[in-house]
Amino acid sequence: MNIELTDLLDAGVHFGHQVKRWNPKSKGFVFDHRQGISVIDLAKTYEGLKKAYDFVEDVVSKGGEILLVGTKRQAQEIVRETAANTGMPFCVNRWMGGTLTNWQTITTSITKYKKYMAMEADGSLAKLPKKEGSAIRREMSRMNRNFEGIVKMDKLPAAMFVVDVNYEDIAVAEARRVKVPVAAIVDTNSDPSTVDYAIPGNDDAVKSIRIILEAIAEAVESGRAKRASRMNQGKGGDANAAAAESVAAAEEPVAAPVQADEEPVAAPKAEEPVAAPKAEAPVAAPKAEEEAPVAAPKREEAAPVAEEEKKSEG
Repeated sequence: MNIELTDLLDAGVHFGHQVKRWNPKSKGFVFDHRQGISVIDLAKTYEGLKKAYDFVEDVVSKGGEILLVGTKRQAQEIVRETAANTGMPFCVNRWMGGTLTNWQTITTSITKYKKYMAMEADGSLAKLPKKEGSAIRREMSRMNRNFEGIVKMDKLPAAMFVVDVNYEDIAVAEARRVKVPVAAIVDTNSDPSTVDYAIPGNDDAVKSIRIILEAIAEAVESGRAKRASRMNQGKGGDANAAAAESVAAAEEPVAAPVQADEEPVAAPKAEEPVAAPKAEAPVAAPKAEEEAPVAAPKREEAAPVAEEEKKSEG
């Protein structure tokens, strides 16, 4: 946050309301009462602004929108400029009752307004009868005052920033009812307990309103930068995950040949070729051959003896 206490002092943020309009609940940030005017403690202002800055930055970094509300004359143009620079929704003409608490009906009216704008853009509105076209244009003018800053808001805002709590009491009450956190400029005639992030300060001076809204705009830009950085980091994580998947895919073909090598190793485990030599048939055959020659000569020797005996008897 590029704002110092001296900047707040130069902008007249420390000037409060008259003492007779003093709200006792604002005693915590009132420095003194001088010449019938309540003086705001700028140290408390800076502290409250820093908390609101951090809150807005965190909301925007998470993708939320901040609804800027300032319908009092001093704040209208400043709020419109801040919304244009930050791209945030805003309300500067009139707070329409039920904008937050009856959002479904408001959404229907916004859809109708968008339809009329589309008809005017494509020229179909000019083709209607004069009386009907004039009625639609009058309704569009009224809708423009009510929905000028919230046409692009497709859901309830994540938070709301209000310039004057007393002047925008209906808006603050609706935000509390739908549990939308509120940051606001709180003067000495206001109750700071009605908002979540109170910024003690002068809510009537143009310079005071401008310097505080400039800090809020800076918080919005800082939140967007953080969000973009987080998204880039997420994309980098996705790229790392994709790289890891590609590495795993590259390693899969290496595992397949290992399994193929294991199958041929299992085949030689069959001992059929080794079992064949264990048969002792070749060993037994030679034994039979050795015995046969031995027995044959015995028969031959016996035969001559018998022939000699027959000759001697004759």
